[in-house]
Amino acid sequence: QVQLVESGGGLVQPGGSLRLSCAASGSIFTMYIMSWYRQAPGKQRELVASVTSGGSTNYADSLKGRFTISRDNAKNTVYLQMNRLKPEDTAVYYCKARRVYILEEYWGQGTQVTVSS
Repeated sequence: QVQLVESGGGLVQPGGSLRLSCAASGSIFTMYIMSWYRQAPGKQRELVASVTSGGSTNYADSLKGRFTISRDNAKNTVYLQMNRLKPEDTAVYYCKARRVYILEEYWGQGTQVTVSS
């Protein structure tokens, strides 16, 4: 069992930066691949980035270079650093944990990111 709690969302101007955090508890953190997803108003949920326990990363092509995912296994926390934000980045951002080799996953409650002047 895993509980995920996101934080760090808010209102930011275009070109600004935000750092999202997702704290995991309830299980062994290193057994999970961690991901960030987002869902904009009127749009489907989409994958933003993923990171394995060993630090291997995967990004949506449109976001690579602006967003960086990382994890601190000692703190059971995954991060999403978002730079040069654009209005189209406005969405609810969700943290997901997926157990390696097993069909088991957990979702956080989401955190709102709004990019506007």
